[in-house]
Amino acid sequence: MTALYCVHCGKPLAEADHARCAAPQTTLEPPRYCAQCARRMIVQVTPSGWTARCSRHGETTSREDSATAR
Repeated sequence: MTALYCVHCGKPLAEADHARCAAPQTTLEPPRYCAQCARRMIVQVTPSGWTARCSRHGETTSREDSATAR
């Protein structure tokens, strides 16, 4: 699936300037918004990684994120 929204700010990828979202320090941050619907996700951070769950699109983990490019 193609991402429609920024996972850090929740704004549409095509409409906003995402320079702050793409800054090196945010690449280590877990996503806070769903890339498909921009809903705020439930995020749990642990010493071994993170999980983020959208009520409509399911769960993403840091293991999945590192395997795919955003």
